[in-house]
Amino acid sequence: MGKIIGIDLGTTNSLAAVWQNGRSVLIPNSFGEYLTPSVVSIGEENTVYVGKIAKERLISHPDHSVNIFKRFMGTEKIFQIGERTYRPEEVSAFVLRKLKEDAERYLGEAVEEAVVSVPAYFNDMARKATKTAGELAGLKVERIINEPSAAALAYHNRNKEEDETFLVFDFGGGTLDVSLVDCFDNIIEIVSVSGDNCLGGSDFDREIAGQFCKEQGMDFTELAPKRREILLESANRAKRALTDNASTIMQVSDEDFTGQMELDNKKLIQISMLLFQRMSVPIKKVMRDGDKNMLEISKVILVGGSCKMPSVKQYLCHMAGECKVYAVDPDHMVALGVGTYAGIKERQEDIKDLLLTDICPFTLSTGIYNEADPDKPIMSAIIERNSVLPCSKVRRFCTAGDFQRHVKIDVYQGEEYYVDKNICLGVLNVDVPMAPKGKETVSVRYTYDINGILIVDVKVDSTGEKVKEIITTGVDTIEPEKIEQYIEELEKLKLHPAEQEENQMAIAWGERLFAQASGDLREELGGRIRYFQHLLLIEQDVYKVKKWKRQLEIFFQNTEKYLGSASIYGEPEDIDSWYHESESEELDANLEEEYRLWYDGHLTH
Repeated sequence: MGKIIGIDLGTTNSLAAVWQNGRSVLIPNSFGEYLTPSVVSIGEENTVYVGKIAKERLISHPDHSVNIFKRFMGTEKIFQIGERTYRPEEVSAFVLRKLKEDAERYLGEAVEEAVVSVPAYFNDMARKATKTAGELAGLKVERIINEPSAAALAYHNRNKEEDETFLVFDFGGGTLDVSLVDCFDNIIEIVSVSGDNCLGGSDFDREIAGQFCKEQGMDFTELAPKRREILLESANRAKRALTDNASTIMQVSDEDFTGQMELDNKKLIQISMLLFQRMSVPIKKVMRDGDKNMLEISKVILVGGSCKMPSVKQYLCHMAGECKVYAVDPDHMVALGVGTYAGIKERQEDIKDLLLTDICPFTLSTGIYNEADPDKPIMSAIIERNSVLPCSKVRRFCTAGDFQRHVKIDVYQGEEYYVDKNICLGVLNVDVPMAPKGKETVSVRYTYDINGILIVDVKVDSTGEKVKEIITTGVDTIEPEKIEQYIEELEKLKLHPAEQEENQMAIAWGERLFAQASGDLREELGGRIRYFQHLLLIEQDVYKVKKWKRQLEIFFQNTEKYLGSASIYGEPEDIDSWYHESESEELDANLEEEYRLWYDGHLTH
């Protein structure tokens, strides 16, 4: 078997590593540097430039160069480079091929296989696109590893501390990942993950550039491509200057224009406040999902080049409280971890017993019949997010109509209440004997492995007939901008007259909490939302609607407090200990019991 390399395919920079002489070793590129800019440019006679040269051409030849394409992996986004168009995986393949050639030059032998890291919050389509990019580059990519998992592996292997729980904050040029990690013996267990695939250091560059334009009386969006790239590069230099200096002067010179702007960390924080607020969201979510608080965390490990920003470090120290914050080789940590995993995959003697467990970053579900609105099926989770992989779970579902001939099992990935707002991975159609509704049942089993392969088994319980399908990616991919447009179009649809504005607000509130929650709490939220819709659209009993809406809002208020407080400080509490109905409200016990009977029946037919 040939040598396996590890590749950190980054938004801003990419690098490779290999396991040699008992340790993970970074592979230098043709410039003798470890970081290869993730930039591709195509010149005369279709010459492809990757890395340092392409980064320079990004300014001089903006129409023939492209960067930050990693954010669009798994979408239908098309990049125009010169006369040709390319998909994100095709552009990424150029970078992977360059890293492959550098590795072959360094090792003196052919390289045919690689382990590639991706953001933990990459969905199945983005992971599949990454594997496709490897294939296009001439690399076999059997294993995809989450970036913060790779960083945790590198950190644990370097420090050799057996028992500890820590947080990995991986903040690169284009993505943010946060992971809660528990280490014991030779096991590194990823407890929970969260992140933002559209938040990184490049967003700070845009904020700085936008502020510069504001002070100079310009509109950034109306600038010519070349001037935009010059401005972004100047903003990036100013941002980097603040790493070692209290303040700096951002200077821009471009043909007939010259301008400057003073910048310090305080000003950077002020103009980028929304970005810092977005950072806190995945931190709170990962702690809540992991059922931990900061008092139980030994340290926060900073990974990614953007973590070197003093303002980011200061913000994380504020978020972490008394917990120690460490920045250990942030530019290289993921690559060193992927190199370590390549050694594990090669079954190298010195690390073959090291075990890294990973988890499912998104909930895998199917759609169930929505009595309130049959055209909008509701998500029913089968494998919850943060389930340890490999994972196999089964749930039973019943027919929703009289004398059905078929049952459709549509497979979704995501956290939203309505399935059409999640990502469809595939559909199975199963024949069932005709019977009154609720009398025929099917058992649906999802089996999800560490390589991102999902096996769906459906069994008709009365006949024993089985249908199986292996799903590796979705059928269709929607561009990010079209997803927003799609949601807006759905919201514009005329709704049933019974859905008054305040009632719709309550439903929207519940849907948001549903997306944040998991497990039993998510099930309870879904049940209460469905029952409220049932009262609105089926029974249309004004008294019941009013009474139930009051109960619903109290439940949502307590849920909101729980989801917000289980975050950073204080011990997270059990649901029974925090959910108390207000004594000042006379709540209808009979209505609550009616809901319970309805809820139990709903789950069985």
